[in-house]
Amino acid sequence: MSAVLPDWLDPQPWLRFAAGSNTAAVRQAILASHPGPRELATLLSPQADSLLEPMARHARDITLRRFGRTITLYAPLYVSNHCPGGCAYCGFAADRKQVRRRLDDAELARELDALHKRGLEDILLLTGERTPLCGPEFLRSCVEKAASRIHSISVETFAMTEAEYRLLAGSGCIGITLYQETYDPALYNTVHRWGPKRDYTDRLTAPERALAAGMRYFGLGVLLGLGDPVYDALALYMHLQHLRRIHWRAEFSISFPRLRPEAGGFEPAHPVNERMLARLIYAFRICLPDVTLVLSTRESANFRDHMAGTGVNRMSVASRTTVGGYDTGTSPTGGQFDVHDTRNVETFCRDLRGLGLEPVFKNWDRAVTAK
Repeated sequence: MSAVLPDWLDPQPWLRFAAGSNTAAVRQAILASHPGPRELATLLSPQADSLLEPMARHARDITLRRFGRTITLYAPLYVSNHCPGGCAYCGFAADRKQVRRRLDDAELARELDALHKRGLEDILLLTGERTPLCGPEFLRSCVEKAASRIHSISVETFAMTEAEYRLLAGSGCIGITLYQETYDPALYNTVHRWGPKRDYTDRLTAPERALAAGMRYFGLGVLLGLGDPVYDALALYMHLQHLRRIHWRAEFSISFPRLRPEAGGFEPAHPVNERMLARLIYAFRICLPDVTLVLSTRESANFRDHMAGTGVNRMSVASRTTVGGYDTGTSPTGGQFDVHDTRNVETFCRDLRGLGLEPVFKNWDRAVTAK
């Protein structure tokens, strides 16, 4: 049975603005003093497509004022691909033909060393869904070991209890990333064929549990291509604003992952082209001027170069979606999905600097307790 949307999340009241806006309304939304869901819906309307350049210019101005000419870099590190889930769109789903493994302590150390040698100090640890081989205690151990070598450790994995999130926070994890994938309850039920991730409400409320447990920030997103992108974008915005009202001291980010080819050959029902993706990013920057916007190596080098500093202020670099793969001595598994931007760290940073942007590997220090 599909979950019922809470009133604060339902985007239906705003969809008529997305469907019925005109060019004048779009121009007003671009320059609105205090943009909200109405302006976001207007900027996602078909009429806004003809005003992509003004949107891009305003998004760039906002990004420059808020974040300067900097792009914060991070790298994903998959520590396990064991998964009991039946996500129709995922290369790690239980029915995919994959070599299954998790990193042991020595392999994890080598992977972290390889990332550190590349200058990367911001690492996102990832897994499949919860299994006996990969549960909270395994993640706690990985976080603890990673935090002893790398300055910033966050986690993207299965939804947890508040106590489990507190365990990670106490081990050095500063943030959680968790995508709802789609906010459409009926579609969510369809694409999550089996497994614990079928519980829509449990996943929806995970950010509140993580932030209550002491996490500094939370990363949200939808998997673009699964559902109607305008519906999902509006619900994503409303979810973020709900969380900001409750956890007003926390930091948040929004990611824009598009479906990429994976082992199961899933075909998206609502494909999002680069022009629509750019408009989504510009619209979110205009309506959320102080929120970090993230773009991963799912996208092409050319598209990422155009988005850098024009809305986006955080990017992954030299990514591997395999378990193992950064250290040449660690034999990698198959990937969760195909990476599109395959540039190494040096090339990516050179290209950013050529655009007048400065890559940032580390911009904070842990607090040091006096002895």
